Amino acid sequence: DLYAQCGGGKTQCTELVKMAEMNEIEDGKVIVDGPDVEDLKEGDTFPMGIFIQVAGREFQPDFEPILERQIHHLINYIQGIMHIGQRDISWVRISKAAIEKGFTLKDIGVVLHAKFHQDFGKILDKVQVTLMTKKDDVAELTKTARAEYKMRDERVEKMTDEDVEIFYSCTLCQSFAPNHVCSVSPERTGLCGAYNWMDCKASYEINPTGPNQPIEKGECIDPVLGQWKGVNDFVYKASRGAVTHYNFYSMVTDPMTTCGCCECIAAMLPSCNGVMTVNRDYAGETPCGMKFTTLAGVMGGGASSPGFVGHSKFNITQKKFIKGDGGLARVVWMPKILKEEIKERLDKAGKEMGIPDFYDRIADETVGITEEEILPFLQEKDHPALSMDPIIG
Repeated sequence: DLYAQCGGGKTQCTELVKMAEMNEIEDGKVIVDGPDVEDLKEGDTFPMGIFIQVAGREFQPDFEPILERQIHHLINYIQGIMHIGQRDISWVRISKAAIEKGFTLKDIGVVLHAKFHQDFGKILDKVQVTLMTKKDDVAELTKTARAEYKMRDERVEKMTDEDVEIFYSCTLCQSFAPNHVCSVSPERTGLCGAYNWMDCKASYEINPTGPNQPIEKGECIDPVLGQWKGVNDFVYKASRGAVTHYNFYSMVTDPMTTCGCCECIAAMLPSCNGVMTVNRDYAGETPCGMKFTTLAGVMGGGASSPGFVGHSKFNITQKKFIKGDGGLARVVWMPKILKEEIKERLDKAGKEMGIPDFYDRIADETVGITEEEILPFLQEKDHPALSMDPIIG
């Protein structure tokens, strides 16, 4: 049924919402800058940048990521169009049926403009949408967007889960994964990578009955694995009884549920006494025997899958990342592109762990893509995971 697609690891597809001054934009204006679908033939791929400028007397920069995350489900309202992912790892597929009905890229802008006004009319007055399909323009937008994402992520850098009594839920992905309930805390950003605790707090302020609800932590059941009574009660209700409890800081014991929008998936590597993580952008094989797409298909439907968990790129270097399983020091393999992308943060975390060369001790696909291939490297580098307690008790 597929006619054409963008993103999904095949091309670059990036989304960014930015606040603008009232006189800078024209409400309802949709610009398609570059080739449109009529310039494509069946089976083609193309790059795309979705840049949305929003102005409003009640609008503030804190609201940008909230509106940006709405792009996912709003584009899915268009019949014959599929949207997965967010930020700079989006994936849009256009069906033959949509093309037959006369779909063009401008329709994406028209829908986003209309729905933003319908859902967020209280805080915005103008919405202008630019859809870019020239490779260089998309690359430039991606560079700008990544700087924005970094700034947003770092707003929760100094906060800890102990600092707050309220976490937030996110059920935006229940259309894809009905039982999935994401719980976002200061030290566990949303697994899509697009929402942190501050974003969810702002989202709740905008829409008190929306997908980001406050969760009172309540009694702490397990401080090491990260489990609270209040969260369990909320998750049980929001998953309609499908999930009774889960842990924030473990992938081995009752991990958090995972949806198909996660930036990364971590998996256990028993022979190496460690874990690997793979990001959506990496299309190759991994030491757990499954590519990202297979992993997402196996455990990305809203299930809690012991031995696997979805998470954001930023979460890898947050202090509570799989703390219940030994923390960041358990990570023995990740793709080179991911390793390089978060190098600065890995170096900083390594120093804090007392392993300043930790970055160099993590294997990647240039070392091997099976446990047997990477184990000698880990032994040679004296990776800390090898001397930890067994990962499977």
